[in-house]
Amino acid sequence: MKIRISHAFVLLIGLLLLLPGVSLAAGDFTGWEIDSEYNKLYNSKERDSIKGDIVKFITVTPIEGMAPGTAFIIDEGGGDKVVVHVCPEAYASGRETGLRRGDWVKVKGVWADIGDESIFIAAKIRKDNDYVFKVRLTSDGKPFWTMSPEELEKEKTEVE
Repeated sequence: MKIRISHAFVLLIGLLLLLPGVSLAAGDFTGWEIDSEYNKLYNSKERDSIKGDIVKFITVTPIEGMAPGTAFIIDEGGGDKVVVHVCPEAYASGRETGLRRGDWVKVKGVWADIGDESIFIAAKIRKDNDYVFKVRLTSDGKPFWTMSPEELEKEKTEVE
């Protein structure tokens, strides 16, 4: 009996030590919340679209103290390159977007100025005519990573 208790105790302690790792695996969304300074840069009334080839994926920290984000650089042609912010890395990495370097994409979203840089905050990214990666509601720009599981499932179903 003592052996079982000590094994159970060790197992319990081990599981407790893993709990912080579980929350880290769930992701860091610091600064990407719906009421954050960064999210307030997204004005759905100013929607625009850009198109071009994805040059490369990058990691961004839009505002000091924010969790890292997934972004890419798009070449609109003629040497015009734009940094496109997609989402927090905890929501989707570059690989998880289903997009790749060299893909021609059309991105819907809004322009924003952060410091002295103009960037484009994505809402929907369309590759060809058969693939869409959507991260915000078109109507008001609500980020998918702030939605309840039920809201998110509804949106994902509508995209498909």
